[in-house]
This record gives sequence, C-alpha cells and structure tokens, in this order.
Amino acid sequence: MKPFFDDDEERTAVRSYTKGELARMYSPGAKYESAIRMLNRYLHRCRGLLDELMAMGYRPDDRRFTRPQVQLIFEYLGEP
Repeated sequence: MKPFFDDDEERTAVRSYTKGELARMYSPGAKYESAIRMLNRYLHRCRGLLDELMAMGYRPDDRRFTRPQVQLIFEYLGEP
C-alpha cells in the first residue's frame, strides 16, 4: 500500500543510508567520489547542520547515517 501524503507527492524514505547512497541522491549525475565530496561540502557549509550531526554522534569518517541523522539532513537541505 502506497503511503498517503498531504501534498500527494512521493517522499524520500527517512531511513538509514550509506554516505554514498545519500550523496548520489543529492547529486544523481555525479560520479560516486564527486557526489561524496559535494555532500561533505553541503554538510560543512550549512550553518549548524554539522554541529547538530556531531551532537548526534556523527563523525566525518562514518560510512552510514542513522535515521535521525537523515531526518536532520532532510530538514536542513530538503529532501533529495
């Protein structure tokens, strides 16, 4: 059964993602390594986002974002 949303649009699932998966979602046309670099730039340039992620236990060398971290990223950057 398809979930119902008020705006009737497909939404991106808030779940745990690898850094590569999330990076490719935000930069679908980029090569894997470039997408990772761009996501890291977004995380560092978005005021407050990196600080909040770090408070949630994120470390820059982590390979996976937890569900709460993904929710926070979506709040700051918007859904991919």
